[in-house]
Amino acid sequence: MAIAEAMLMEMEMEEKTTQRVLERIPEEKLTWKPHPKAYSLGQLAMHIAVAQGRVASAAVEDVHEFSPPPLPDPKSRKEIMDAFAASNVQAKQVLKGFDDAKMMSTWTLKRNGKVIMSVPRVGFLRAIMLNHIYHHRGQLSTYIKLLDVPVPSIYGPSADENPFA
Repeated sequence: MAIAEAMLMEMEMEEKTTQRVLERIPEEKLTWKPHPKAYSLGQLAMHIAVAQGRVASAAVEDVHEFSPPPLPDPKSRKEIMDAFAASNVQAKQVLKGFDDAKMMSTWTLKRNGKVIMSVPRVGFLRAIMLNHIYHHRGQLSTYIKLLDVPVPSIYGPSADENPFA
């Protein structure tokens, strides 16, 4: 199995889980923040929604200059869900174009011309396109718990949902 194929299989599985978490976002709380320095609920959800497509697109280049656009303040859960669906389509399309040689080739991230990282492309995609999103999904599940919204099962039962019962 090719590297990209394995990554695509993981994305399919994790996409369903992330969708379940995003669907729990209370629309009336999109501007809520657990701390003044934190993203709002809507900003964090939108970051999760758009990240995979943006990261995959950056991985097409051999050298990418980091200049992320500001996170928008979404107005609805639908806006977040639509962005998530489009981002996943974009990320999958990009990955389908990578053979193992491309996945193993060096990819470099720069900011203001300074090298931040230079790693095999697969390492960047694994760390940022996948693991980074799982990290933020965990944050989002904490946000919704703090808002007294039932947290869905992620990798097993949550305090609110047990798919094995």
